[in-house]
Amino acid sequence: MSVNRDAMAEYEKRHNPIWESMQKVLKSHGASNYSIFLDRDTCELFGYVEIESEERWKQIAQTRECRKWWEYMCTIMPSNPDKSPVEKVLKEVFHLD
Repeated sequence: MSVNRDAMAEYEKRHNPIWESMQKVLKSHGASNYSIFLDRDTCELFGYVEIESEERWKQIAQTRECRKWWEYMCTIMPSNPDKSPVEKVLKEVFHLD
């Protein structure tokens, strides 16, 4: 994902803290140890989250709270027509347990 160059400070502000209701949705769908990193040179975001299952993780997008969050964030980051953030899937090239 990425954030608009002029909205980096606002992006950080909106995440510190994120809505308590959004935190509950994430946790109730099996998400933990969630971090988002910002590259200030490129405005790119890198998210890391540990999940219990892909199926539960994908169900978050169908929640009312997630849709509200997308609506809240779509003005400061590139977004799809449904207001979800534009994402780029990265290929894992190394993993160590």
